[in-house]
Amino acid sequence: MGLSPENIKAIEATIKDSLRRKFQNYKPESVYMPFHFNLLGKDRMALYSFIQSLNTTFGTSIFEPVAAALARTQFQNATTQYVPGNQISEGAQTAIQNIINDLSAGKTNADKKNEIEIIRAVCQKGKMNTLSTVKVDLFVQDKNGTMYLFDLKTAKPNISNFKDFKRTLLEWCAITLAQNPEADVMSFVAIPYNPYEPKPYQRWTMKGMLDLPEELKVAEEFWDFLGGKGAYNELLNSFERVGIELRPEIDKYFLKFKGE
Repeated sequence: MGLSPENIKAIEATIKDSLRRKFQNYKPESVYMPFHFNLLGKDRMALYSFIQSLNTTFGTSIFEPVAAALARTQFQNATTQYVPGNQISEGAQTAIQNIINDLSAGKTNADKKNEIEIIRAVCQKGKMNTLSTVKVDLFVQDKNGTMYLFDLKTAKPNISNFKDFKRTLLEWCAITLAQNPEADVMSFVAIPYNPYEPKPYQRWTMKGMLDLPEELKVAEEFWDFLGGKGAYNELLNSFERVGIELRPEIDKYFLKFKGE
């Protein structure tokens, strides 16, 4: 089932608001580049600088609010920059470290459902420690109460950080279970688009540390999960329509740099 016209309108409004907010808060770097300015023009250099800045913050400024707006079409609750809590049991911390040690040594294969049950069994055992973990980029909850916690990453995450990604995903679950041992919770790494398209995403780089079917959603998998089958393609069309609509506004914004 595709998105309704009302859903699409709301999502496109979110894209526009997010981009306009980025314009309002954007301040070009005051870097003097006379050769670049003379060759390409200050307006084009300002646009280039803006695109670089947008690429850096695309996750928080565009993807997160759009993902939340899309998820609200299918889920009971969706919010960004969610704080799962800060209490974790010593038992869960030990279990998480053991899981990561075994995965790193190749003693076990990643099995997220089993890992969650291991943590669930000790989620309130031992001293409760205060843990400062990263915020959940996107929190989604369905009508049955199942919680989905997403860590949105760049299209090409650094392979050296996969162990940290895994720890974060498990800690989110442990913190949630410490509050309610019966909670139904899953956590994922989400990659908003596939930079290798039309070739498949290079999932093998994450194999071993992540349970790929249960901990990774890439491009269409992610967006269709949030908005239903076909949501990814409809979202791309929405971005195109917004880009066409705002093009005069964007051109006018950067034209002011031409005379500086």
